[in-house]
Amino acid sequence: MRQVLLHEGSRQLDYEIRNIVKKAEELEALGQKIYWENIGDPILKNATIPDWIKEILHGLVDDDLTYGYCHSKGVLGTREYVAKKNNEKAGVQITADDVLFFNGLGDAIGKLYQFLNPHSRVIGPSPAYSTHSALEAAHSNKEPLTYNLDPENHWYPDLEDLRLKVKYNPSIVGILIINPDNPTGMVYPVEVLTEIVEIAREFNLFLVSDEIYTNIIYNGVETKSLSQVLGDVPGIAMKGISKDTPWPGSRCGWMEFYNRDADPDFNNYCATMENAKMVEVCSTTLPQKALPLIQEHPSFQPYLAQRRQEVSERSKVISSRLEDISYINFNPTNGAFYNTIVFKDGVINNNQFLEIDDAKLKAKAEDWVENVSSPDKRFVYYLLAAKGVCVVPLSSFQSELLGFRITLLEEDIEVLDQTFSKIADAINEFCTSDKEVEAVMS
Repeated sequence: MRQVLLHEGSRQLDYEIRNIVKKAEELEALGQKIYWENIGDPILKNATIPDWIKEILHGLVDDDLTYGYCHSKGVLGTREYVAKKNNEKAGVQITADDVLFFNGLGDAIGKLYQFLNPHSRVIGPSPAYSTHSALEAAHSNKEPLTYNLDPENHWYPDLEDLRLKVKYNPSIVGILIINPDNPTGMVYPVEVLTEIVEIAREFNLFLVSDEIYTNIIYNGVETKSLSQVLGDVPGIAMKGISKDTPWPGSRCGWMEFYNRDADPDFNNYCATMENAKMVEVCSTTLPQKALPLIQEHPSFQPYLAQRRQEVSERSKVISSRLEDISYINFNPTNGAFYNTIVFKDGVINNNQFLEIDDAKLKAKAEDWVENVSSPDKRFVYYLLAAKGVCVVPLSSFQSELLGFRITLLEEDIEVLDQTFSKIADAINEFCTSDKEVEAVMS
């Protein structure tokens, strides 16, 4: 080419959550049954959409207006509804003009970082959700900036780590919260949120809260949304209907802008994202029109309660299989539908393996691990080939910790128990395949 085509930041766009699928599909073609634990898609795990939601959509399909463009910022009635639902929480008040719709939260996350000055950084949690960390790093052409979540303390943020990184890195302009968290399933306590707000206030930053899982909190745990704790600090909440409805294929997410007038630069930043959506014309009309009809239907809240209870029950099944394994740090999950399993220091290395009887599957695994530098990837690839369980290595979530992420989405409790029995067996077998590690643990 006459000039270099790619932005240097494009090297950051690696997405192991989907990359692992390619390896699983290779094994599937060889006859291996795959237990998919790699991605948060309820539909993939046989979630059934209630008839009352389908009836709402059938009605909208018959409405000619759903086939046209909507307002560039989103359907006005839906934006008014979203603003009203936020204002009922008695925190920061907004209007329909403070709501901006996107084609899914992935689209919104891309815009969030795309229009920041390349020298301005947003620091996010580690383990990191890959879409946020990859796109933030790509915009800046640097490694992601992260603050630590602590597996020894319920995965809560290390606030001293966050404060020091903000204090000594003047390029940081914003702090990202994912509440409930992906990939750990942690729910931010209110007092932690309040302290993060104070850090943002002290250093003149804005806050971003990804709240896509805000309706998936269980086991008696409570939190608050960003607007309830933000006070006068500028902030953005990111929400969607893909997880709680569940309707990931709708590609319908939105931002809520808080305290725009508190800072002219922040206001211009929000306006730029609005202008970018105007250039695209608008986001998809039909799911926006469906949103208030679904959420105000009398069956919606009972449906949410049932889903939360089901995920809670699955979390207990997973806990029963994993919590007593001596080689890992295990925290029960209380929000979203993920859990992150961490191997204890020194228990995994690049000499360990799982026995695989099938020669073709064994050859695949040995080929994959030949040049792998991270032991958790080695475990994940062996787990996939030996047991057919597809998980994502923790080292792919911008973390120095070694482990893997799983989901809590399997609808069939028997299959769920079978899957995590396989994982438990694999952990024990892998960690004892190196006699030196076994001796250290004993």
